[in-house]
Amino acid sequence: MNNVKRREIFRRLHEDNPEPKTELAYSSPFELLIAVILSAQSTDVGVNKATARLYPVANTPAAIYALGVEGLSEYIKTIGLYNSKARNVIEACRMLVELHGGEVPQDRESLEALPGVGRKTANVVLNTAFRQLTMAVDTHIFRVSNRTGIAPGKNVIEVEKNLLKFVPRQYLLDSHHWLILHGRYVCQARKPRCGSCRIEDLCDYKHKTSDD
Repeated sequence: MNNVKRREIFRRLHEDNPEPKTELAYSSPFELLIAVILSAQSTDVGVNKATARLYPVANTPAAIYALGVEGLSEYIKTIGLYNSKARNVIEACRMLVELHGGEVPQDRESLEALPGVGRKTANVVLNTAFRQLTMAVDTHIFRVSNRTGIAPGKNVIEVEKNLLKFVPRQYLLDSHHWLILHGRYVCQARKPRCGSCRIEDLCDYKHKTSDD
C-alpha cells in the first residue's frame, strides 16, 4: 500500500459519504459519552433503543447520577453487561459533577480517568463531539486497516499510530467514521463483500470474494 492508493481510497470514501456520522444517537457531548460507554460489546441499535428511553428522563450528569445504579439499570437492562455499565456511568457522572462542573472534559487524560472510558471511547468523544484529530480503533477499524493494508499493525495502538501517520490530513477528521462503516457493512469479518466494494481495486487483501 502506498500513499497514492491511500489518498484515492479516502477520496472515494469521501465522495460516497461527504459528511459521515456516528450511528449512535446523541444531542450533546455528554449524551455521546454515555452512549459510547454503553456501546461496549453491544450494538449501536441496542444502545439507541435504551438511550431513547433514558435521555428524555435524564440527560445530564446530575440527572443520571440522581437515578442511582438501580434506577439507571431499569433504563439500560436490555444492553449487555448493564449492571457493570450502570455502576461505571453513575461513578462517571459523579466525577463529572464534582470535578468538571458537569461538563465533558476535552482532553484524553481527564476522559480516561472516568470509569468505563478507555482510549477508544476517549478518542470517539474527542473526535466526534469536539472534532479533534484523534483515531478510535475498534474491531472494525483494526480489521479494515490490516486487511486492506491502509495501516497495518499488530495491536490497536500500532494501528492508531499508523492511521494518524498514513491517512491524508485532509481526510483525517472523518476517517474514523468511514472506516468503521466500511468494516460494518462491506469489509465484514467473516466474509468481506468485495464484489460491491468501492476500493476493491486499491485493496491489498489477497483472498478477495465475489460477494456483493
